[in-house]
Order: sequence, then C-alpha cells, then structure tokens
Amino acid sequence: MYEKITGENAYAVPMRIYPAVHYTMGGTWVDYNLMSTVPGLFVLGEANFSDHGANRLGASALMQGLADGYFVLPYTIGNYFANAKQPQPSLNHAEFKRAETEVKNLTSRLLSIKGKRTVTSLHRELGKLLWEKCGMARNETGLKEALKRIPALREEFWKNVNVTGENGEFNQNLEYAGRVADFMEFAELLCLDALHRRESCGGHFREEFQTSDGEAKRNDEHFAYVAAWEYKGPQTSPELHEETLVYEEAHMSTRSYK
Repeated sequence: MYEKITGENAYAVPMRIYPAVHYTMGGTWVDYNLMSTVPGLFVLGEANFSDHGANRLGASALMQGLADGYFVLPYTIGNYFANAKQPQPSLNHAEFKRAETEVKNLTSRLLSIKGKRTVTSLHRELGKLLWEKCGMARNETGLKEALKRIPALREEFWKNVNVTGENGEFNQNLEYAGRVADFMEFAELLCLDALHRRESCGGHFREEFQTSDGEAKRNDEHFAYVAAWEYKGPQTSPELHEETLVYEEAHMSTRSYK
C-alpha cells in the first residue's frame, strides 16, 4: 500500500514518516513509569502523552499500547506497590457492604436463570446490531431501530441466558455474563447518544449530516460541548451533562481528509 502511494519500496528506501499534527493531539501526562499526576493512577497506550501524543494512527497507536503493556508497566508498577504506603481500607464501610451485596445478588441471579441461550450468542447478536446500526456511519432510522431492539434483547438475556458453572469457583463464563449484562446497558446509551448528537464529528458520522463531497458536517452552534451521561438507575433515562467548549486562541475549523 505504501509503495502504491509513494512509488518507493519500503524494503529498499526508508519510509517517509515524520511527526505530524497527530503527534500533538494531547493525552494524559505521565512520567517515565507511566504514572499520572494522581498517585497510583497509571495510564497506558493512546490515553497517555508519552510517545505519540494520543494519536489515532492505527500502527503507532497499537504499537504504543503493546509497548506500554508488555515492556514498561510490568517493570514500573511493581515499584509503586513496593514503596507506596497505602492504608488498608476497612471492609465495614457502608459502600463496601453495598457493593458486595450487589455483586452477590447479581451472581445468584445469573446462575439461577438456567435458560437456553449461551452468553456468546447474545453477545454476538448485540455486537452485530451495533455494527449495522451504530457503526462508523449511522443514521436516525437505524439508531431508532437499535433503540427498539436492545431493550428486547436485554429482556431476552435476563430471561433466557444459560450461565454454566458454579458459584464460589473460578468461573469465566460467569464473569463473561456479567460483562455482557453491562454491554446491554452501554449499547443502549451509545445509540441514545448517537441519536441525540445531530451532527457528524470525528468518529461519529451521521449520514444525514455531511457536506456535498461526503465530509463530516459539524453543528458547532448546538454541539460544541463535552458530554457526560449520568446513570440514574434501571428503567430510568440517563441525564445528560454538558460542559461548553471554549477556545480562546485556536478556533474550530472543518476537517477534510481529501
């Protein structure tokens, strides 16, 4: 692919790679041990600002994640655990007891369903639905179809899933089921947020909002903010919190890949 673009054989001539705007896109500051300014909080891969500036280029982003995970963190985080003097938290705290009770109840519920569908089958169905309706390109019709289907799929999960194995043992299927249960909630929120944001921006491309030549068309008047959805509990709509983006020096402009 590189040779087709440049006309040069990368095995014979060094590749023309150089720092570009991707390398200055930010990320969380970390020291040489990959620890942030919060003691004990380590940041790996694209999320940090150690090597490649949190860029979105697949090759270097993947490389940084592998390098951080395989070659850096295993040799640095141990030093923190060995030297940090952390107080032993009390198991009598009300929040600990609440969390412990919730986990026990969830575990018992998952193991007691004894349905006919595997966790994998439900996970794959959810994944296929998101791939088709809330992928890189999505539209209002597809998102509404997904938001109609996901609650039904979640109900199917809680009524008909079959989690094998027993409680009190190393049970990866039980762990997997707990993750898929969370995916059901997250998938619905993902589609809700995508439907709410009536613009195209970054990795979010709404087919209804594009320029005449197919580029993303933002709506800065209504969506120039950082969004955070607050979970309000089961059977309750999440609450949207907005923090307006204010740029004093740099200004937003249209990004084109052409």
